[in-house]
Formats: sequence, C-alpha cells, structure tokens
Amino acid sequence: MDWHQLWTILSLPDNVPIIGLMIVIPFYTWYAFRQAFANDRLIEQLEADPEMAKTHHRKTQPFLKGWAREVHVWPYLLRIEFLAAIIVTAILMVWSITLDAPLEEPANPTLTMNPSKAPWYFLGLQEMLVYFDPWIAGVVMPTLIIVGLIAIPYIDTNPLGNGYYTYKQRRFAIWTYLSGFIILWCVMVVIGTLIRGPGWMWFWPGQTWDHNKLVFEVNRDLHEIIGITDPLIYGIFGFLVVAGFVVLTGFAVHKLLTMTEFNRKILDRMTLLQYLTMQLLLITMVGLPAKMAARLLFRIKYVWVTPWFNV
Repeated sequence: MDWHQLWTILSLPDNVPIIGLMIVIPFYTWYAFRQAFANDRLIEQLEADPEMAKTHHRKTQPFLKGWAREVHVWPYLLRIEFLAAIIVTAILMVWSITLDAPLEEPANPTLTMNPSKAPWYFLGLQEMLVYFDPWIAGVVMPTLIIVGLIAIPYIDTNPLGNGYYTYKQRRFAIWTYLSGFIILWCVMVVIGTLIRGPGWMWFWPGQTWDHNKLVFEVNRDLHEIIGITDPLIYGIFGFLVVAGFVVLTGFAVHKLLTMTEFNRKILDRMTLLQYLTMQLLLITMVGLPAKMAARLLFRIKYVWVTPWFNV
C-alpha cells in the first residue's frame, strides 16, 4: 500500500475540509444519538410515573440548587456564543497561516489537469455525472434536493420531537436524513476526493495514482446486455424496468413505514399529495445508490435509453 500517496492526497489544502468533515460528522452524529437516547429513557420514566411527571423539570441533567429556573439569553447564551466565535476565529487564523491557499496558475486551454475536479462541495454532483445523464445529475438531482428540503416542513406531520432530541419519536425522519445527507452526499464527496484519481478512475485508498493506467471495462446499456436492438422495443423495455423499480421501491417503502403503529398514525395524518411527494423523494433517494450499484457491479451504463434522455 502506498502510504505516501495517501498522505499526499489527505494533506492537500483543498482536502483539509474533507478530513474535518470525516471527523466532525461522525462525532456529532454520535453525540446527537447519545442525547436522543437519554431523552427517550426520560420520556419512558415520566410516562410510567405520573407523580414524577408533575414535578420533574423534564431535562436529562439533574436539577441542582442554585441553578436559575429560567435561563436568559444574557449573559448565558451570548457568553457561549461569544466564546465559540473566538475559538472559531482562532482556528481560522491558524489554518490560514499554516496552509497555503490552493491557488493555481491561470487556466491553460492546451493543458488540462488530470484529475480535473470541482471544489469539494460540488464533488458529489461530479460523481453523479458518472452514473446519470449530465442534465439529470447537474439539473434534475440538485433541483430535487432543494425542492425536497423546502418540502420537508409541509410533508412532516409528526408533531413530536420539536425542540428536543429523540430517536423513538422521530425514527423515520432521522434515518431519512442520515441516508440523504451522510450516505448520498458526504460519501459521494469522500469518493470524489479520495478515490477518484486520474481519468476519474477508481483508486482505492493507498493505491498509487498511475496516470498511465488503462481500464478495459466495457459499460453497456441494459438493452445491449439483453440483446434488444430495435429502438422502439428497448425504449419500452427500459420504461418498464424503471416503472417496475418505482413500483417495487414505493411498495417496499410503504411496508417499511407501516411496520409500527406509531408510523401508521403519522401516515393517517398525511394528505394524498403529501404522501405522493414523500414517495417521489424517497424513491429518488433509493434510485441513486441502485444506479451506482448497477454501474459499479454489473457495468450497466443506462437502463432506459431514449432519443431525448437516458436513465
């Protein structure tokens, strides 16, 4: 294993935010779950003991004498925010002094960088270009991400979990967020940063980035693997495959959501428009890793091929 190659990649100024992301996100995910489980245990205690529920301050930390029963913004909150601002400013100053800005020479049309990568926050979109048509990866997917984030408050009808961490009361929302943000976004950024090398080829961490490496893997459309040659027939065939995936995924998501009585009550509160919008967004989320698996494992380039777009 070429550890020098791995260190060269990790130590690039451009990649420092990725290293921080790989450390900070798991830590705060664990910390949030830790507080959520503590609150869930407290909720169970209060539900089982009505007398305790009348007098308990509903915080997981024990109440001590001398504590203010009402915590005001000044000086408590502002003092914490001021200290946090000082610490962040100090970190940024040290960062800017010790690491050179990743500025490069002016663009040269006769010399293209290899690998040529977008800024780290766009690497997820660049990675999606491997698996989808450019207009899907560059326009449709980002639009669905923005629209989905905007639609969340209008889709989520669960009244519980507002203002406090909880896992049992927000299982579906938590796992949807973790799947969308960590698995489908952060992992894509890490892949684009650490694994995609020259020619945007796949190099496992520690492998030498060989600019002369040639990969003789043939990516074929699904209809070519099946042996269908007529454009009309393979267009209809691809549509049926995609439609079947949508139906089966939607059915699986519905069965998963109706496994518990709590989730069934939440679904009963939703209108048909809310439910269909949620299903559309969830099916799209599942479709991304499914398309990635089809490309990486079975070398399938496109499933549905038409004269206007490919899926």
